[in-house]
Amino acid sequence: MTNHANHPFHLVDKSPWPITGALGALTMLMGMIKWFHMYNQELMLIGMMIMILTMIQWWRDITREGTYQGLHTKMVMKGLRWGMILFIISEILFFISFFWAFFHSSLSPTIDIGSTWPPTGINPFNPLQIPLLNTAILLASGVTVTWAHHGLLENNHKQTFQGLLITIILGLYFTLLQAYEYVEASFTIADSIYGSTFFVATGFHGLHVIIGTTFLLMCFLRHLVMHFSSNHHFGFEAAAWYWHFVDVVWLFLYTSIYWWGS
Repeated sequence: MTNHANHPFHLVDKSPWPITGALGALTMLMGMIKWFHMYNQELMLIGMMIMILTMIQWWRDITREGTYQGLHTKMVMKGLRWGMILFIISEILFFISFFWAFFHSSLSPTIDIGSTWPPTGINPFNPLQIPLLNTAILLASGVTVTWAHHGLLENNHKQTFQGLLITIILGLYFTLLQAYEYVEASFTIADSIYGSTFFVATGFHGLHVIIGTTFLLMCFLRHLVMHFSSNHHFGFEAAAWYWHFVDVVWLFLYTSIYWWGS
């Protein structure tokens, strides 16, 4: 159907993956509720398995379309670029809502929390310890992913390999440090508006770091099998844009919630 079209656009073939992805997400979320209330993880793990299998097969199909079938023409690539730009803008607005909640509560703390910020009884993190280290890690990862991109533009396979590998390692290191920070926290998400805004904002950012690391890992695996060239590598470009967005959001989180807010 798409191979004999007289236009430069790609009309995708019928695919089962949107519905299996939706069912996997539903199963996983229902499983999380069951885990929270009944301490049983089986349904959640089944949902996660459906999601992972769906992602693998969906990525396989898109890779086949763009790399082997030549369906990602210049017009299609332009549309994909605009789609990624609008997606990142929507993510920026998503995080603005968390910053709005934080500043609304911190600039005029109510009597319920002691008319002070941080609220009475909250012992915030020292911004010069793990949060500062995590800032350095993400800034360094922004440098390495840019280095990898320049290597790809220059057809330098080894440089791209090294830059991507270091970026993925830094992303995993950031996630481990944030998990350690959560374990060591003296307050929880249930501790007033401070706990709610802190864990929701930093938790969603941590989720975005995990997603971005997975995105870069897929690009790394595709790079190993020579899927990218200097003029056809939008998958990697999108991953790099997303990673820079994650870096910038963290800078705002660090300066507002960790440093100013403490």
